[in-house]
Amino acid sequence: MTNLSQFRTFSQNLPLQDYLMPVLFMGHGSPMNGIEDNEFSAKWAVMAQDIPVPTAVMVVSAHWFTRGTHLTAMDFPTTIHDFGGFPQALFDVEYPAPGSPELAIAAKKLIHSVEVGLDHDWGLDHGAWTVLRHMYPLANIPVLQLSIDYTKDARFHYELANELYELRRKGVLILGSGNMVHNLRMMSWEMINGGGYDWALEINEQFKQLILNNEHQPLQAYQSLGKAAMLAIPTPEHYLPLMYTLGLKNEREGVSLFNDKAVGGSLTMTSVRVG
Repeated sequence: MTNLSQFRTFSQNLPLQDYLMPVLFMGHGSPMNGIEDNEFSAKWAVMAQDIPVPTAVMVVSAHWFTRGTHLTAMDFPTTIHDFGGFPQALFDVEYPAPGSPELAIAAKKLIHSVEVGLDHDWGLDHGAWTVLRHMYPLANIPVLQLSIDYTKDARFHYELANELYELRRKGVLILGSGNMVHNLRMMSWEMINGGGYDWALEINEQFKQLILNNEHQPLQAYQSLGKAAMLAIPTPEHYLPLMYTLGLKNEREGVSLFNDKAVGGSLTMTSVRVG
């Protein structure tokens, strides 16, 4: 593994790249996707091959829901196993990617709308490492996480993402990790391998069309989209990472969808690439 001094210096004066790093929203689904070779994890691996190798990765995960906004700022974040009832093999996984205190400080300076705390306790939760271990299995790219302030609405998170745009120009991959439709209380084990309730398919299709048509305002005001949206988003933590992906898009960029599938009746894996 590269030594610590090299990790500490990688992000100092990160040069502008001759490309704009794409932005991703990953439907991460079950933690088991972190150790299974399936249609979803296979696409994550392919996506890593389709985009430039990032200088670092910033993950906005559904599973770091905080009061206030925070960035991990340790040299080596721990692997967090924030779930229960799964096989021991999942708990045995470690994803030993380095962090980047320097990049955390640089990102903090870009954000003017709110004071950002630098965190040394959190680490990488399963919204981050279950995806990244398929994308970058060598764990040799620095990773940090940006928390989601649960006191703020979707518009706040969308606009906060705008402030991070400069990181794209420096080769940082910003990755939202959640699920557009996520209602575990209504999950159907009969549809665990594929299939969705009518309302889940209906609202997922509406989300997709709004994304593809670059109509972001209704997505920020998702509460106005009717009963299906309320069933899809009973709590907002898995939806809000999408706001960061869309908030980083410029008007000239294209957008595409992948892993567009419903599972368990009330969850969709639909994912988004910007750029």
